[in-house]
Amino acid sequence: MDKNSFNIPISRRDLLKLAGLTTAGALIGGTVNAPKVEAAESKISFDDKNIPNLLSADVCVCGGGCAGTAAAINAAKNGAKVVLIEKGITLGGLQTLGCVFPMMMTKTTGSDTPYILEVNENFRKHGSNPLVYRETKKYSVGGEGGGTYIPELLSEIYDEMCEQYGVEILYNCSIIGAKTSGGKISEVIVHTLEGIFSVSAKIFIDATGDAVLSRYAGVPIAKGSEKNGRNQPMSFRFEMGGININKVFNFFTKKYNDDWSTNPPAFEFAKWKKTEEFFKKGVASGEVTEDDILYIQAFTIPGKPNTMSMNCPEMPPLDFSSTDTISYSKAVIFGRKMMRRLAKFFVKNLPGFEKAYISREATILGVRESWRIKGKYYMTADDYFGTKKFPDAVCRSAYPIDIHDIELDLYPKFKKGNFYEVPYRALVTNEIENLIVAGRCISADFHAQASVRIQPTCMSIGEAAGIAAAYGLKNNIAVNEIDWTKIQNRSYVSAG
Repeated sequence: MDKNSFNIPISRRDLLKLAGLTTAGALIGGTVNAPKVEAAESKISFDDKNIPNLLSADVCVCGGGCAGTAAAINAAKNGAKVVLIEKGITLGGLQTLGCVFPMMMTKTTGSDTPYILEVNENFRKHGSNPLVYRETKKYSVGGEGGGTYIPELLSEIYDEMCEQYGVEILYNCSIIGAKTSGGKISEVIVHTLEGIFSVSAKIFIDATGDAVLSRYAGVPIAKGSEKNGRNQPMSFRFEMGGININKVFNFFTKKYNDDWSTNPPAFEFAKWKKTEEFFKKGVASGEVTEDDILYIQAFTIPGKPNTMSMNCPEMPPLDFSSTDTISYSKAVIFGRKMMRRLAKFFVKNLPGFEKAYISREATILGVRESWRIKGKYYMTADDYFGTKKFPDAVCRSAYPIDIHDIELDLYPKFKKGNFYEVPYRALVTNEIENLIVAGRCISADFHAQASVRIQPTCMSIGEAAGIAAAYGLKNNIAVNEIDWTKIQNRSYVSAG
């Protein structure tokens, strides 16, 4: 692609695939006689005769979520000059912007890599214990990785760590293109509040979650289920304050004999076989819909008294896609309506919520899966079930294949002590020698990704990506040719 000219493709999309029979179809249709905006099948030429270079670095990390922040910090810790590009104004991605907390546990011991331990220690220095969730989950098979990070504090800690190690952060900056030549990326094109610039680097890390940079660079990708083509459903998480937590706990434990979770303060409730009667009453009364209660889960947040994080609503996977721009936008509107109905239902019917209110909405949807690269190694469900170990393993997990789709198979959890590993080769590609991919968009099939995608695993993958980037620079080795087994200080990695 010529640096001074690049195209922005706009594709036609069939917005009414289900012929108006779905809730999304009804939403998109709107008022019967209202004019409709239609997608156009065309391309526009976007020419800027001189795109100036904004920054030049050793390593450019695209995406400041949990994986990208880990990658940037660890590359900088190992001596690289790093720029971290983030489209929002806080690091952490779904951890912070998406209200996705607590972190799920890897369910295997020895999975906490040094970076995770460092983040946890920084929380303790700020007077917070991020492991209260892990330490009180009595029904868990054990394991590590899980914790509750207060999102506002996590944002502060990430800024502090980036400042400590010299990471240059570009906030409010979006990737809109890339210049590639000879199997290497030389620059990414970014949109900023000043306009369009380029950022150059020797090594690039794609931690966008949606494989944005990889797609611009021409890396082969996959998306959705191999069985039906659908992405995992998205969630629109929110917080509610003003809750009497003990009263909620007593209601579920006494009325429904709910033994799912522990006593407050680390308390959660969910819709399952013992409690589903309560939520179905809301459907019967017309206060909520079947879609609204398809998936219900809520957690207390240590450090935020009288507040719960809602791991819901979940938008119907038949109706919305995380890989369709228009569908994603419609999901935001639809999900916010679901959120409001649920909040009103809780306030009216759930003891302890009488004075509750929505205190925060996520600023990005909870995307579980979108695009994934096809790298040098493609992880599969067979690797998961075979508890496969790799000589170039960067982390381990026993988290189940967690697919939020009622029409797709659910898979059993491992027995205690079993785990699989993620190989470094799933982070690099055959096509681009100076690209590493970190986070939920690494090289994996739909089912393997449904286990890999959790935050602690993504943080450890990001950590490995940063270490590898710095190692490649120091040793003048293309990152897709690095032998991970030769990287020093690998005591946190197990090959079996």
